[in-house]
This record gives sequence, structure tokens and C-alpha cells, in this order.
Amino acid sequence: MTVLPDDGLSLAAEFPDATHDQWQQLVAGVLRKSGREVSAGEAEDALSTTLEDGLRARPLYTSHDAAPPAGLPGFPPFVRGGRAEGNTVGGWDVRQRHGLPESAAVLADLENGVTSLWLTVGDAGGFPVSALPAVLDGVYLELAPVVLDAGADSESAARELLRVYEDRGIAADAARGNLGADPLGLEARTGRSYDTGPMAELARLCAQRYPGLRALTVDALPYHEAGGSAAQELGASLATGVAYLRRLTEAGLDVQQALAQVEFRYAATADQFLTIAKFRAARRLWARVAEACGAPKSGAQLQHAVTSPVMMTRRDPWVNMLRSTIATLAAGVGGADAVTVLPFDDALGVPDAFARRIARNTSTILIEESHLARVIDPAGGSWYVERLTDELAHAAWEFFRTIEREGGQAAALRSGLIGDRLAETWSVRARRLAERREPVTGVSEFPHLAEKPVVRAAAPARPSGGLPRVRRDEAFEDLRARSDAHLAATGQRPRVYLAALGPAAAHTARTTFAANLFQAGGIEPVTDGTFEESGAREACLCSSDAVYAEQAEDAARSLRDAGARHVFLAGRPGTSAAPDSFVFAGCDAVDVLSATLDRMGVSR
Repeated sequence: MTVLPDDGLSLAAEFPDATHDQWQQLVAGVLRKSGREVSAGEAEDALSTTLEDGLRARPLYTSHDAAPPAGLPGFPPFVRGGRAEGNTVGGWDVRQRHGLPESAAVLADLENGVTSLWLTVGDAGGFPVSALPAVLDGVYLELAPVVLDAGADSESAARELLRVYEDRGIAADAARGNLGADPLGLEARTGRSYDTGPMAELARLCAQRYPGLRALTVDALPYHEAGGSAAQELGASLATGVAYLRRLTEAGLDVQQALAQVEFRYAATADQFLTIAKFRAARRLWARVAEACGAPKSGAQLQHAVTSPVMMTRRDPWVNMLRSTIATLAAGVGGADAVTVLPFDDALGVPDAFARRIARNTSTILIEESHLARVIDPAGGSWYVERLTDELAHAAWEFFRTIEREGGQAAALRSGLIGDRLAETWSVRARRLAERREPVTGVSEFPHLAEKPVVRAAAPARPSGGLPRVRRDEAFEDLRARSDAHLAATGQRPRVYLAALGPAAAHTARTTFAANLFQAGGIEPVTDGTFEESGAREACLCSSDAVYAEQAEDAARSLRDAGARHVFLAGRPGTSAAPDSFVFAGCDAVDVLSATLDRMGVSR
């Protein structure tokens, strides 16, 4: 060990070492001052945050928060990365998705930073298989890997791509990418079962002739898009991967060859630490499978990250750029090999050229300007990330075991076990969204009613019929759509009058809260003039509890005399007996707003 010279700096040397117990006592003292009576031992739990899958994020992590050794990058259990060099050589693979037969758009992406193509073809809701040669016209296929997503047309699309390689004189060992066969992922999307024979045949062909091509994709997006948690997404992907290994070895491939044919696709969300832990945990889990199969050195998982479609909003879509930036950062820090940034307008239809440019530049800035890829596993050694990785891996492994006990991924899909579990998880999360405990900026928080909507051409229909697709904004989007229809029919949005009582210091906070809440449902708040002048049918009292005690009853009576059919009060129940109902932080905003629109005669 190298001994550093004494430079005369003795940082904190004059202070005694602080202990964990002392920290807990100080925290308990602060909480007591805020009105929460907790003991020192309870202080840490009081500040902990409950996550999905039974996980908890604590306020403090130390060296005592043990996690299994993460190993070295490029070596089992591959927690720190599937390659020893990580992404330091050239950054991660910037992979753009295309679903229209527009070769010009493909070439524009490749000329401006994109390094591989993800093509949605045929039955997956993309361009016809026959258009594949034209779409790839001008593409240097020995330099740009191609990843197919063709749904039920996987075999024909794969054969067509292989013909393109042959026609263009691309050597078999120069072809790179993935043929995209994923029959269980497609079953999750459509609810129909598919023959795994063509998948196995493609894998055998790739193993024999195309060393740079993989035949299979384990796409975990169907489980994420159905509302699944991170552990459920990992567990379902693991069960799918194991099912494919069984099928490939039955078809004659050895374990090492089978492992080399699989690539995994996961969602990256704006929950940056959970996303980092998810990609690290996924590698550990797949390494455990490889070890159990007798091939531990072949267990490096190839990972494709896609920014979450669930988090993308249709209102105020510009905020999606920020969400995608955080998600991309998390995927990169988590060690994903390839990252697809969905354009900010992806939820609205076909992205335009500007949106595609912003999407690809998101990765470019993080790699080239932020130097995010210069460090291998930058989250490694963080007590929080290491512990979260370990806890998430255990939760995912338990879900994987549940699926295996059901008979495997196919059986669990067909019995409804996976769908039911995902629905339960989404139900809990949907309630948090409705109560705005999980805020969605621009939708449930800080909506802008006057903003001009962003309009895009409709995108091709994607496979459906199996697991549902959910979005965080869906309940509030329904409310806003009702308001938009009312505006189109009458020339005016539904309105609510905010009656501010007392001085500004007393009412400003709750007036702001109420305005934000009602706008989330497309209801325009009016604060100027009198109730009669507002054109509103309902009103909301806004002030402090002290002012309510003095003025609320008289104010409510005056509003009713002026024609108010319903009077809200911004505050918790029990604050006053004057209103018809209350609005407060943590109330079910979706129920409140839906009932309000119903009373106002705004049709569903």
C-alpha cells in the first residue's frame, strides 16, 4: 500500500468520530421538533421510502450495509459489466428505432451519431418485410449492426435480412446484430402461442455461420409496459431466457452456444438508482443461470436499454426529454451495452426529424460531453447501489422461482399468473398516481391548459391482445380529453372559482395548490372578479386554517347564494363544516376531478 506524504491537512482530525447511534438520536430530535414523536431507533425507519417489490430506500447507508462481492468487470458474476473494458472504448451502442420505410431517416441517424439500427418490421407494427432491402439501401452493413423486431414475421424478416447480407457481399463473420426471434415475448403481447421451432433453427444457423449475429431477443418491455415492477420485469425475462436455453439445447446447441444467442431488452426509467440497480442485478441473475448450467464464464448478459414508454406523457411532451436524459444516464451508468432513447413525441405518433435528432443527441452528449462512459461501473462501491442491487436481485429471483413453479414462462402466461401479478402491482401504483404521491410533471403537477397540443401522424398499430399497455398519464389524460371535447363543443373549458380568503400570506399556498389540482383535470381556475363574473358553477375556498375558522361558513353561504352548486375547501376534512367536500394533498385527485366534471355536465 502506498503511504501518502503528510501535506499538513488534517481534515476533521480534531473532531471525534460520529457513530450511527448518534446520528439516529440527532434525526429523532429533528423529527420531534417537527411534531413526530419517534425514538432514536425508529428515526431511520421514519425517513425510509417504500419501493415496489417490498424494497425500502433508507436515508443512510454505511460500510456495514453488506452486499455480496460484485467481482471484477468482465468476470462472473458480471455485476460490474459484461466486458472488462465496459463502455470506455467508444461509449455504449446508440441504437435508434425505425418503423417506417424511410431510408433517408435511417441514413440521417447513422450519419449523426447512431451506431446501430432497431427495425420494426411486418407484424410488429412496422414496414413490410419486403421493404427491408430498400430501407437498408446505402447502409454500410459491416459497420452498422441491425436488430430486427418483426413479431410473428420474425422468421421471414430474418431470412430477408440474411439475403440482403448475401446480395451485398457481406461476409458471414462481418454481419452484426440480432434477428429478434422472441416467441414468448410475442405471446405476452398478443395472448397467442407461437412455434419455437423457427427460433431454434435461426439460432442453429447463427451459431454455425454468423458468429456476430444473435438469433434471440428476450424482450422484457411487455412486462414493464403492463405495469410490472423492476423485479417482475427481471424475473419474467429470466424465466423467458431459461425457456429459450432449454429449447436451444434440445435442438442440439451446447450451453455456451445457446447462451451466445440471447440478448436482453429492458426498460430504463427516470428512477435513476433503481434503473442502475436493475441492469446490474440482471447481469448477476443471468450469470447465476449460466453457472447453474455449467458455463459460468459464458454468462455475460448482452443488454439493450430502452427509455420507458410508460413514463412518456402526451401532455407537455417536452418534459419527456428530461425524463429520457435521466433514464439514459441511468442505463449507461448501469452498464447497458446498447441504449435506445425514444423520441419525446413517441407517445403521440410518428416522431419527427427534430425529435429523432434530440433522441440520438441525448446519448451523444452523455458520452462525448459528460464523459459518462469513461468510467467502468461508476456506481460500483456505492453502498446504496450495491445494497439495492442485491435486494432487487433477490426479489427478482423469487418471482422467477414463482414462474418456474407454475411450469415456466409459457405456462405462467397462459394460466394468467403473470398478468394477475402485474395487474396487482399496477393497481397499487395507479392509486399513488391518482393521489399524486407519484407526481407526473406537466400532467398531474404543473399542467398548462393553454399550451398548444403537439400533433403527430398516427403510428402503425402494434401487436395487442395479450398483456395490456399502461401509461403513468392515462387517468389524467382521460380527464383532459373530456375537457378538450367540452372546449371544442362550447368554446370554453369547465371552470371553478377560487375564493381566496384573508391576506395573501394566508391564502397563496392553498390557492396555488387548488389551481394546480383542478388544472390537472382540465378545469380552468378563475381567481379574478366575483363568483358571478367567473362563469363557474363551483367554487373552492382557499386560505389558512385560522382564517377558515373565522370566515369559511359565511364565505360558503355567500357563494351558494350567488349560485355555486358545490363548494370545496382546500384543506383536510375537519378543517371546517362549511364546504360540501375537501381537496388536500394525498386526496384521490382522479376521483375528485372526475366527479367534478360529471357535476358540470362534461361528458365522458
